[in-house]
Parts: sequence; C-alpha cells; structure tokens
Amino acid sequence: MYRTCLSFKALILFICLAVSPGPAMAESGPSDIVGKFQVNLLQVMKEAESLTVRQRFERLAPSVDKSFHMPLMIQIASGGFWKQATPSERTQLVEAFRRMSIATLATLFDGYSGEVFKLEKEMQGPQKTMLVMTKLIKLDKSAVDIAYVLRPFKEGWRIIDVILDNGISELKVRQSECRLILKNKGIPGLISLLNGKADELIFQ
Repeated sequence: MYRTCLSFKALILFICLAVSPGPAMAESGPSDIVGKFQVNLLQVMKEAESLTVRQRFERLAPSVDKSFHMPLMIQIASGGFWKQATPSERTQLVEAFRRMSIATLATLFDGYSGEVFKLEKEMQGPQKTMLVMTKLIKLDKSAVDIAYVLRPFKEGWRIIDVILDNGISELKVRQSECRLILKNKGIPGLISLLNGKADELIFQ
C-alpha cells in the first residue's frame, strides 16, 4: 500500500459535503474561496453514483485548481529537496501532487448522505494568513471543527492547509510523509509514486 503525501486523514478534512447559510462572503475573499469549493464538492457528491472516478476527477479539477495552491503546498511538504530539484522536476512534482490529490478526492466522492458544512467565521492567522472556521455537521448532529488556512497570492486567496479540531496541521503531516519517501527515493521517486497511485485510482 502506497504511503503518499495526501493521507486519507487529510482528505477527510477536505470533504465538506454541503454549504449551509452563513456570514456574507466578500467577492473572492477567503470565505468565498472555501464556499465555492464546497458547492462544487456537493454537486459532484450528489451525482457521484452516475459518474466514473475519471469523470469525477474532471469535474473536481477546476475547483481544486482555483481553491488550493498546490505549488506552495508541495514545496513546503518536500522541504529542502525542493531547492535541490531542477525546474523540470519541480513542474512534474507539482502536477503529480495535484493529480494524486484530485484523484483521491474523486475516489472518495462516491455518494451523498446529507452532511452539512457550516461556515462559522473568518479570523486573522499568522504570517499574513486568514483562517476560515467551519463545521462539518453529520446526520446525527455531531460536528467536526475544520479550519482552512489561506494566503493571498497574485491570483487571489488560496488554501494552503487544513486543521482538524484545532489539532495538528495536515500540511505538517504530509510534510513528514513526503520527506520519508524523498529520503529513500528522491524527487524522481516521489513523482513516480504519486503519478502511479493517481493512475491506479483514476483508471480503476
């Protein structure tokens, strides 16, 4: 079983299955980015049973690209190995990380059970970041606190991390996993592993 950067635990944090009414969201602001991402997830979830994994991948990809900053996420996760990588390797690594991330999401979106994602508030985070505080409310009314960490980029606000129940940063978890692979197989090995797992999920 592959040990990849995007752990299933991390993916659970990304799966916010519906958006309930919340505070007004500024155009292209942090809450707007999170909210639009979840609207797309909800639509894919509702249609999941009639779509293949590849079709769900294609439906999710544009939303993920507009919501998450994959280059910075994999740069942080790969640490010093990123600096050692060639421009070509960096490009390939970003794309492999992106494919694996979306493919796993597409695999997990295989139905809908009425879960509700509720936007709570925005608050200032460290180092010029903003936190979008949310709750994932299940049918039994139990809730999971989920915080999205966003940073401003030239193209606008983007998600760079997700934190569950005020706990550990999932980016740090992926950082630990990636570096274990990088230590043993280097950048080419990580690229190959991520693409291989993505293909396995998409074409299953």
